[in-house]
Amino acid sequence: MRFLLLDGALLALMPVLALMIRFEGALPDRELAILLGWLPWFVAISMVVFYAYGMYHRIWHYARVRDLVAIIGAVSLSVAIVFVLDIFTGTRIPRSIYVLSWMLSIGSVGMSRLAFKINWDNLSDGLDGGIQKKQVLIVGAGDAGAMMMREIEQNDAATMNIVGFIDDDMRKQGSRLSGFPVLGTSDDIVAVSKEKCVDEIIIAMPSVSGSVIRKLADTCRLTGCQVKIMPSLLEMTDEHINVRKLRNINIEDLLRRDPIHLDFEKITSYIAGKTVLITGAGGSIGSEISRQISRVGAKEIILLGRGENSIYEIYQELKVKFPDQLYRTVIANITDAQRMEEVFARYQPQVVFHAAAHKHVPLMEIQPAEAVRNNVFGTRNVAELADRFSSEIFVLISTDKAVNPTSVMGATKRCAELVLQEINQHSSTKFVTVRFGNVLGSRGSVVPLFERQIAAGGPVTITHPEMTRFFMTIPEAVQLVLQAGSQAEGGEVFLFDMGKPVKIKDMAYDLIQLHGLKPDKDIKLVYTGLRPGEKLYEELLTSEEGTTSTRHEKIFKARINPLDAKELSRDLRILAESRDTLTILKTIKRMIPTYKSKQLEDS
Repeated sequence: MRFLLLDGALLALMPVLALMIRFEGALPDRELAILLGWLPWFVAISMVVFYAYGMYHRIWHYARVRDLVAIIGAVSLSVAIVFVLDIFTGTRIPRSIYVLSWMLSIGSVGMSRLAFKINWDNLSDGLDGGIQKKQVLIVGAGDAGAMMMREIEQNDAATMNIVGFIDDDMRKQGSRLSGFPVLGTSDDIVAVSKEKCVDEIIIAMPSVSGSVIRKLADTCRLTGCQVKIMPSLLEMTDEHINVRKLRNINIEDLLRRDPIHLDFEKITSYIAGKTVLITGAGGSIGSEISRQISRVGAKEIILLGRGENSIYEIYQELKVKFPDQLYRTVIANITDAQRMEEVFARYQPQVVFHAAAHKHVPLMEIQPAEAVRNNVFGTRNVAELADRFSSEIFVLISTDKAVNPTSVMGATKRCAELVLQEINQHSSTKFVTVRFGNVLGSRGSVVPLFERQIAAGGPVTITHPEMTRFFMTIPEAVQLVLQAGSQAEGGEVFLFDMGKPVKIKDMAYDLIQLHGLKPDKDIKLVYTGLRPGEKLYEELLTSEEGTTSTRHEKIFKARINPLDAKELSRDLRILAESRDTLTILKTIKRMIPTYKSKQLEDS
């Protein structure tokens, strides 16, 4: 109400002031009389336009550039309407009065809002004077840093005070971002933190590499300040940033790589408007697939798994994040052919992501029959149904452990790849395999184990000081899975650029340091030796396969060796009929000559 009255007064006064400026301080009787007859129309029309522009529904304490644009637009439209009316009525107000009134009205209305904002900020600072604010230093004076600054200013100014920014761009040194100074580069973090009595450092650089985060983490550790980081671009489900999304630096940040550039048009083309089935939807990979394709706009997404709790949890999460997406929850075991046939008959999925599998290496070593039943015959069940019900694309989630396998788990995943290769030879469905290494954050990942051991005070157990593994974050891996699916022609085995292998020992050191502790001093490391089925290092290709490039720089295609369908059928029949461990292992060895089994060697 106060702005309504204030605007009315200002809009009535500004044309009179414009007339005085036009006639150098004088108010000629004739022009003044014409203007006074014109003013009520100008004020009335302006009030209507201002209301239409939402000028009286804005919270001016949080005014930004778009609010200034609204003021300019509202005043411009008001003056334009009155100018057109003037032409038709022949009032003949000097044209310069319109220009001057336009400029003065924008200035006066804008200044009234600015004065309110300044007074409110001063009042807020006065009211908050007794509160001890946290002194915050933001690392990164780019778009993300600016967004974080605005979020703090708007919602957390009562508890946080920004002392300035840190940025390695030399062009920004000595400059200001919305009034806050750029105080130096990353080399100055320790000195600036001490000089400004910083309590918390926020790293607002969601797209930089892990090596940059590692350097910053090492430097920030020297300050003794609390350190928070903005989530990476892969973790953000929307563009809104707030302080609640800040978290501690984790191992995924230290291994972060350059963002993946996706062809969203191709991904959308084979998922949008389709019925999509995800097996193992409650698992780490399956649940992330469901999150990412929910953004694409599938007709419906079938969340299938045998663990009701995990399926319920992902369903509840998705319904909150994507309320307009249709989901179906199905509790089923992929080895139950009859139950799976009911699922396919009811939902007729056009795209299938097969993520369900037994993945625990040591456990599968002692029960190979179960690994075969689930990983081989469960996959065959789902694949044959996809063929019979004319699904368009079937994507098998495989593993680098399928290459020159030394474990039952890896060998059975390779057998599943062979099953897909055989079915693809006589099917209209496009069957493809995606093969990648370990994913950080999965249930079977080494990271949660190390976290629990560190929380318990140690020791951290490592199998071998030279053991290495390829690692990807779950969102990164799933992005490439979706992209690989868009390139499917049928029969391919796609491999991902996993980057450089990481030493497990180095990862353990990083995790200990991230907890503010010192390796081998606060937390001991113990080497336990390789477990059954484990390798020192993993591979993505056999020596015979080789690769060819694809349309995506991080996805490669393995050259597939010819398959003898009769031999495969014979070996699968033996595996289906046998529960004897040695028979199973010997049959797998015949199917995969590169398979090395400690159990077979010892028998």
